[in-house]
Amino acid sequence: MLDTFPVAIHDVDSDNKNVVLLAIENRQPRVYKLLTKRNLVKESAFRHIDNQGNSALHLAAMYREHRPWRVPGAAMQMQWEYKWYKLVKNSMAPNFYARYNKGQTAKQVFIITQEPLVREGRKWLSKTSESCSLVAALVETVAFTNSAAIPGGANEVTGVPVLSEQPAFKVFAVASLVALCSSVTALVLFLSILTSRFQEKDLQKKLLMGMTSLWTSIASVLVSFCA
Repeated sequence: MLDTFPVAIHDVDSDNKNVVLLAIENRQPRVYKLLTKRNLVKESAFRHIDNQGNSALHLAAMYREHRPWRVPGAAMQMQWEYKWYKLVKNSMAPNFYARYNKGQTAKQVFIITQEPLVREGRKWLSKTSESCSLVAALVETVAFTNSAAIPGGANEVTGVPVLSEQPAFKVFAVASLVALCSSVTALVLFLSILTSRFQEKDLQKKLLMGMTSLWTSIASVLVSFCA
């Protein structure tokens, strides 16, 4: 449509919102990235405001209840909202100034509207970390017992495992070590989430690292068992 009739970029709805503001408000990254590639759009349409005084950055900062991001948990929702806000902010022109909407900047709108999501995210992080730390502790117990066992026994004179030259034994030894280290790492990360102050961006990284370590330890336990 913009290729055939470029002036359509200036069309607005009943709330005085153009296509850029609507794409930002409804969290449509593909449409938004398509629009940012056009110089005409970046020069004019991005500076448009609706009848409430909202700029593009204000609409990116507003959190709505319909949850547009298909990700589980309030903490992940909060992370995607923050990424969306930063994406829109970084795509603005360098001389874009902080517009006020009824006495509030976009940053103030972001802090106020995100507060319920922040509280929900803290609860979700705590509950998830408690459950995962319990699983990590169980996996660590199994991994420690597994790593201390020697299939086939050891030579009574030298203490070297009898099956040390077998490929399956080497796979077992490596997998047991990886399982033990990963489960301990996951447990430490989950406990650090439970005992630290809630700084959401840092805790989300720890949660992802902890989940990765936990899944790695579970997979390694399975590999060692099969070996």
